[in-house]
Amino acid sequence: MKFTLDWLKQHLATDAPLATIVETLTRVGLEVEGVHNPGEALAAFTVARVLTAERHPQADKLQVLSVDAGNGPIQVVCGAPNARAGLVGVFGAPGTYVPGADITLKVASIRGVESNGMMCSARELKLGEEHDGIIELPADAPVGARYADYAGLVDPVIDVAITPNRQDCMGVRGIARDLAAAGLGTLKPLAEAYRMATLEPVVGDGTAPDVRTDDPAGCPAFYAQAVSGVANGASPEWMRRRLAAIGQKPISALVDITNFVSVDLGRPLHVYDRAQLSGGLVARRAHDGETMTALNGKSYALDAGMTVIADDTQVHDIAGIMGGEASGVSAATTDVLIECAWFDPDQIARTGQKLTLTSDARQRFERGVDPAFLDEGLALATRLVMDLCGGTASPVIRAGTPPTTPRVVRYDPRLCATLGGLSVAPERQA
Repeated sequence: MKFTLDWLKQHLATDAPLATIVETLTRVGLEVEGVHNPGEALAAFTVARVLTAERHPQADKLQVLSVDAGNGPIQVVCGAPNARAGLVGVFGAPGTYVPGADITLKVASIRGVESNGMMCSARELKLGEEHDGIIELPADAPVGARYADYAGLVDPVIDVAITPNRQDCMGVRGIARDLAAAGLGTLKPLAEAYRMATLEPVVGDGTAPDVRTDDPAGCPAFYAQAVSGVANGASPEWMRRRLAAIGQKPISALVDITNFVSVDLGRPLHVYDRAQLSGGLVARRAHDGETMTALNGKSYALDAGMTVIADDTQVHDIAGIMGGEASGVSAATTDVLIECAWFDPDQIARTGQKLTLTSDARQRFERGVDPAFLDEGLALATRLVMDLCGGTASPVIRAGTPPTTPRVVRYDPRLCATLGGLSVAPERQA
């Protein structure tokens, strides 16, 4: 389970230094496996402005740039198609190691013209896969400033080992809750953490989505809400940065929202492109011989022991594990259905083992996702979709009932001393 320090502080109000946080995590049973600061690898790169851009005399696809990185003009040969006068980007001087290219820059002669460093792409800095052009920053980015500082990349990544019994800590908020309980700060209200006025369900218009569950053992509860008229562009920079920091590739706003909420709150979600659905959705047992091509591009043979989400014509989701390729969202998606369901942990584990298919969703569902968080989880996802992608919401549909009956556990206060080795008065234990 990876998260950044800044991400943790979205939920935890604390002034504790990183070393104290790391020590406390291990002390409360969340063993820290490592801490990595990605900004350290980019410490030498600076914000720079292209002053002039002229065609290279010996190469049509190269340009000779005059670049200001804070100390006056520097000559750089560049082959990026978007390089132009006035562009503000990221510059690496001679002697700088470029992690994405695995090279150390030096003064070089390129087709007979001296080049003193490099204007860099996202891939060269290992910040993404974009390599068609150099990074473009806002025109008011501070020339000469360290890029890692400007971009907020000096944010340590903490890697914590989560034991199978701690599903509550399969989300950043659960880890923040444990640290608050250990006295290391205060857990912020969830609405405050998300800068939202409320997390009440979104009151929508029109007709609620058509969903039901015919497999109450495998899927006791299936909540859903539709949003129409969305624009699925890029997610905001803060969300992309956090996902990239933990090794998840940002894809699009709709996909990134589900991935972010899964890591942030331990609550997996799924978003369907409604244009690709035929009729309503039902949680049911698969039929022997059914197949589904998942979002990873692989086809899986299903059997009657597996819970799936299907429409009138085909299976669209191996429940709680992975969605299907046929109804996945794309840049053309305009109408979506957001699924927030609760799946039986044992059922998920058996299906995943049989298909040898793992995913972030499976890791959480087979440990037991919070069954009392369906309404808030769906409301949060719907509000994020509307905030980032626009659109209007339908009413919420709630099919089935989550297993939220409180459980009573017999406890003898004397066990504290006999098993824990610590004598604590019963009223203090309570």
